[in-house]
Amino acid sequence: MDTHKNAPLTPKGREAMVRSVIEGGLTNAAAALKFNVSAKTVAKWVNRFRAEGVSGLRDRSSRPLSSPSQTQPATCAAVEALRRHRHTGKQIAAEVGISPATVSRILRRLGLNRLAALEPAEPIRRYEREHPGELIHLDIKKLGRIGSVGHRITGRYPGAINRHHGIGWEFVHVCIDDASRVAFVQVMTDQRKESAVAFLEAAVAYFARLGVRVERVMTDNGSCYRSESFRAACKRLGLRQIFTRPYTPKTKGKAERFIQTALREWAYAQAYQNSDQRTAELPNWLHRYNWHRPHGSLKANTPISRLGLAGNNLLRLHS
Repeated sequence: MDTHKNAPLTPKGREAMVRSVIEGGLTNAAAALKFNVSAKTVAKWVNRFRAEGVSGLRDRSSRPLSSPSQTQPATCAAVEALRRHRHTGKQIAAEVGISPATVSRILRRLGLNRLAALEPAEPIRRYEREHPGELIHLDIKKLGRIGSVGHRITGRYPGAINRHHGIGWEFVHVCIDDASRVAFVQVMTDQRKESAVAFLEAAVAYFARLGVRVERVMTDNGSCYRSESFRAACKRLGLRQIFTRPYTPKTKGKAERFIQTALREWAYAQAYQNSDQRTAELPNWLHRYNWHRPHGSLKANTPISRLGLAGNNLLRLHS
């Protein structure tokens, strides 16, 4: 029972009622009148107290000792077997000869009321390259351009006054090193192959300035990454290109997670007056991310610490 400890007829109240009879000399009827219960109830708790002491005044389960009408174990086993063959509740009810409600209760008790329970979740496989530069993850995030403070700050949604129509999009190209989590980001006007190639070259040059030689690059199956131009750029830079499995963004989860962090801590972190102001703030935020922000997966160390560089280094990102 979900009651507070001083409520009437909780174990404490029952004890007071029982002691008023045993020690106070009240009759069952007088105690019943005083505690606003029946004389039969008083007698029940007095008998329990005399037989078991204070422990007998605690609540007991109301479940019966036996349930003769409960569904037979053989029937429950048949329901479970059919469910594991992906049968629906109504199909099982028709085949076993019981009601759909009974099938539902059995499946709920077995934890099989949802079909998803028949397919255990795939175990999380975490991986991390040993050395910086062994693998970098590339991805692109589409961001709407802004001409004034947006609805995330003002609370004004589409249809409100001063809405900017047709202002366009920006494309945030991101790169993150698998081993160190050091990131590189540029805001570009599109996600075409030319922009993807230019970003790849800039990212490789950025890591080279940090003393890291990039060996592999992982991308999704976007057309810009599948293009001949991008493939040629990888070959020219001495990189091996790796593609993720189609419709499996978790393969490059480090890039996906970094994008979430960038949106929360940079793109939507403050009220920007326009897109140019937001882009101008990116190098400052990225420097904090790489050089000063503790990273959970690195045991609260900074990404740059895995490159053996001091945290107060003033090296900055340049577009």
